[in-house]
Amino acid sequence: MSRATLRRLVRARDLLHADVQRGATLAELAAASGLSRAFLARTFAQTFGTPPHRYLVALRLEQAKRALARGTSVTDACVESGFESLGTFSSSFHRRVGVSPSEWQRRTRCLVQAIGLPALVIPSCFLARHVGPVDDPVRERG
Repeated sequence: MSRATLRRLVRARDLLHADVQRGATLAELAAASGLSRAFLARTFAQTFGTPPHRYLVALRLEQAKRALARGTSVTDACVESGFESLGTFSSSFHRRVGVSPSEWQRRTRCLVQAIGLPALVIPSCFLARHVGPVDDPVRERG
């Protein structure tokens, strides 16, 4: 892959990070990167390990985890992270994380209170060991 193509892919990825809640469409990503939609989707997945939409969902789930760790309600975490449906949010969260959002929040909050640190200070690897699976934002559990 050429450096120019890689820069274009990074531009598309950065656009996803810039507005996780709204979430850029594949057409918007393609226009911003100057690549065709098909080429973008294929090379994005090859480069970052997952297609653009799954990457966006993973980013949204990470944002929701941070909100849940702060004590935000499941419904508010769903809306804040850009999911349009509580059902979609809950099923996506459970499928990728391994527990429901409320169960993850309960486990995380207990740990955070026991340690006495804000959840955002605790490394995700520590939470994964003591709370349950905390997935990489670009990899989906098998």
